[in-house]
Amino acid sequence: MDDDIPGGCTAREGFSRRQSVRESAARTYARALPIVPVRARGMTVEGADGRRYLDCLSGAGALALGHNHPVVLEAIRKVLDSGAPLNALDLATPVKDTFVAELFRTLPPGLAARARVRFCGPTGSDALRTASELVRAATGRNDLGGRDADVVCLPLAQDRPDLFSADASALPAGVIVEPVQGGSVFPAPDGWLRRVRQLTADRSVPLIVDEIQTGVGRTGTYWAVEHSGVTPDVMVLSEAIGGSLPLAVVVYRDDLDSGEPSPHAGTFRGNQLAMAAGTATLAHVRENRLAERASALGARMLHQLRSLSDDFACVGEVRGRGLMIGVELVNAAGETEPGPPKASERPVAVEPAAEGPTAEGPAAVGLTAQGPTAEEQAVGELASVVQQECLRRGLIVGLGGPHANVVRLLPPLTITDEQAAAVLDRLTDAIRAAAMQCQQSGARQRGRTSPRGAP
Repeated sequence: MDDDIPGGCTAREGFSRRQSVRESAARTYARALPIVPVRARGMTVEGADGRRYLDCLSGAGALALGHNHPVVLEAIRKVLDSGAPLNALDLATPVKDTFVAELFRTLPPGLAARARVRFCGPTGSDALRTASELVRAATGRNDLGGRDADVVCLPLAQDRPDLFSADASALPAGVIVEPVQGGSVFPAPDGWLRRVRQLTADRSVPLIVDEIQTGVGRTGTYWAVEHSGVTPDVMVLSEAIGGSLPLAVVVYRDDLDSGEPSPHAGTFRGNQLAMAAGTATLAHVRENRLAERASALGARMLHQLRSLSDDFACVGEVRGRGLMIGVELVNAAGETEPGPPKASERPVAVEPAAEGPTAEGPAAVGLTAQGPTAEEQAVGELASVVQQECLRRGLIVGLGGPHANVVRLLPPLTITDEQAAAVLDRLTDAIRAAAMQCQQSGARQRGRTSPRGAP
């Protein structure tokens, strides 16, 4: 296709070369995905070289409706054409009022009846810090159990009983949990979430649920915590709620409102375009029952993907909820000897606060100082090969987990059945190609290390 577009491949290389010279070496997605997107609509991205891709990354989950959805574009144009201010700090505006009304319409009923909302800086990290400050001010306690600690292993009551000491002065200010841990795509057991809710409620410890990536229908309910029937005290929201634009808010029970201003409030907490785009997204997901659609389609995709472990020794656990799916790679050589234990055989851990690219690589709290083992490094390399083979087939996927060995699928909620079938076909073909490469590489390595004259 490059030959049909004058300068297409050259233009892409030029953009990428200038980026590598001008930008920080901390780039993440750009290193693994050498694409220069110039157009995008729905799930399709077109690069500067003319190639088209199915995007299963969706802006790390920020694009609930995919790229440039008509209802989002119309909402943005309406604000631009109205002459309204684009940044109003924390002043009341018609755009904000409409956004808050739609947001409250979607909240779990037990929280919506007594909810307050605090706007903050536009990232998930800002919202997490704001939530932390909120419960510290409300409870007068300083420690926070969960993601502000190093790592808390689950089940929480068993592995960290100190968080729920009988001594009220030793209780944490709050506990943060993720209904589905983003990087490794571990769904928290519903029964466990209910136990944590009971423990925290009995001790007046606010329960904070991180819905930064799981919210707005992604997991098959509007908010992932709804799977368990739990009503949290605080919800941390970002990514999809801005309709692809930067926006983050903290929703909390009104009796936690101390009125203390947050140092993480942020200049851009009044982003009117993001609020308009967010309102359009929230309403479209609700009115078109896209959460239910994500539940049904995600279940079918998970069922088909789980058969990969029968066909490929390198595929371990396939897990997820709705359209938040992870395929764990466990054996870089593609051979039949056992790889690392599957997720169901090891404790689930609360991962560190992260968003976007920072959740994708091995730099996660809780890793040993010695670094990854040879096996862990090998499965990470295998996952990287799978990602590149997907790209060659026109499929964009992310990687996650502490060893970057989990292929993550976060397609837009608007994905069609035909697109879903294409995603599964391309991913399966990419895993097959990567497994063959690793087998051949392993055979060459064994040949180099065999004693001379050995068969």
